[in-house]
Amino acid sequence: MKTWRLTNVCPFGGVASTVMITDGRISAIAPGAVPPDGTPVEDGRGMLLLPGFVEGHTHLDKTAFHLPDWLVNQVGPRIEDKIDTEREWRARTGHDAGAASLALARAFLAQGTTRIRTHVDVDTSAGTKHVERVLQTREAMAGLQEIQIVAFPQSGMLARQGTDALLDAALAMGADIVGGLDPCAIERDPVRHLDIVFGLAEKHGKPVDIHLHEPGTMGAFSLDLILERTRALGMEGRVVVSHAFCLGDIPERDRDALLARMAALGVAIATTAPASRLVPLVAPCRAAGVTIFGGNDGIRDTWTPYGSPDMLERAMLIGLRNNFRRDDEVAVALDCVTGAGATGCGFDAYGLEAGARADLVLVEARSLAEAVVARPTRRLVVSGGRVVARDGVLLA
Repeated sequence: MKTWRLTNVCPFGGVASTVMITDGRISAIAPGAVPPDGTPVEDGRGMLLLPGFVEGHTHLDKTAFHLPDWLVNQVGPRIEDKIDTEREWRARTGHDAGAASLALARAFLAQGTTRIRTHVDVDTSAGTKHVERVLQTREAMAGLQEIQIVAFPQSGMLARQGTDALLDAALAMGADIVGGLDPCAIERDPVRHLDIVFGLAEKHGKPVDIHLHEPGTMGAFSLDLILERTRALGMEGRVVVSHAFCLGDIPERDRDALLARMAALGVAIATTAPASRLVPLVAPCRAAGVTIFGGNDGIRDTWTPYGSPDMLERAMLIGLRNNFRRDDEVAVALDCVTGAGATGCGFDAYGLEAGARADLVLVEARSLAEAVVARPTRRLVVSGGRVVARDGVLLA
C-alpha cells in the first residue's frame, strides 16, 4: 500500500486541508494539518486545489499541434469544405494520427487534463487507421490519462458506401462510443442515418455521441428524432449531442420543450461555445436539468488555427460566450470542464472526495473565478496518485 499526503491546499477555494492519497485514490480530505505519521508529504503552500480537468469533446487524431511548421489554413466556409480539405490534407501529407494524438494528449496532461473524450475519424479513405493509432496512444497513456474514443464518421456514411462496416470494425477493435453526424444536413436521410448509429450502439452495447451542427428547425427536427430513438431503445443516460447549435437558434418555448425531454432521458450536451455560432446557453440547460459540458473541438488542425490543450482557457471561453461575470457564474463555466464533464462523459471515480481517483491540479489562485480568468501555471498535476507534471512541464 502506497500512501502520501498533500498538505496545505484549498479544495475548490475552501479552507486549507490535507489530502490523503492511498494506492492512487483519495482516502481522505481533512481540514487543517494531519499529524505526522511517517508518510511522505508534499506541501501545497496554500494553493487552490482542483480535480483533474475533463476534455469532453476534441479530435486528437486531426491536430497539427505537434508539427514544427505552422499549418496555413485556407479552408472554405462550409462544413463540407472543411471535411473535403481535411481528407485531402491527410492523404497529401501522410498525416500520422498516432504521433499527433500522443503529442496532444501529453500536452493536455501537462496542463492538468486527466480525462479525454476524443472523436476519431473513420471513413473509406483512412479506414480504421486513425482509430488503431489512437488506441495505441490510449495504451501509452494508460494509468496517466483516461481516453474515450468515439468512432466518428466525419465524411458521412450514406454517401460513402462501406463506412458503416468500418465503424462496426472500429467498435470491435476497442472504440468506446458510436459517433454520428448531421442526419439531415450531411446525410440527407436522418432515419437511415440514425438506424445505423443506434443499430451499432445496440449491437456493441455502446453509448452514442452525435455531432449536430444543424441550425434552427432543421437541427430541432434531427434532435427530436435522436430523442425518440433514445426513448424507444431504452438508452437513457447513454446519449450525448455535441454542439446542438439549434438550441441557440429556435424560440425559447421550443428550446425549453426539447430541454425538458433531454433532461427526462438523460441526454447530455457537449459544447465548445464558439463565438461564430449561436450555441446552447449553459444556464437554461442546467436549469432544465440537462448536463452540459465543455470541450475544445479541433485544436490547430485544417478546420481551425485556434485551440489550446488548456481546459481553464476553454472554461474562460465558455464563460465569455455565456456572458458569465459573477464569480459564481464563472465557477459554473469551470464545472463544464470538471464535474459536469465527468458526468456527461460517464467518467467514474471523479472529484475531490474519498474514494475518487487522485487526479489533482494545484494552481496559485485565490478563487475558482481567478483560476479561470488568469489561467495560472499548473504548479502540480497528479494523476492516479502519481505526480506527473510540475510548473506546466511533464516529468520524465
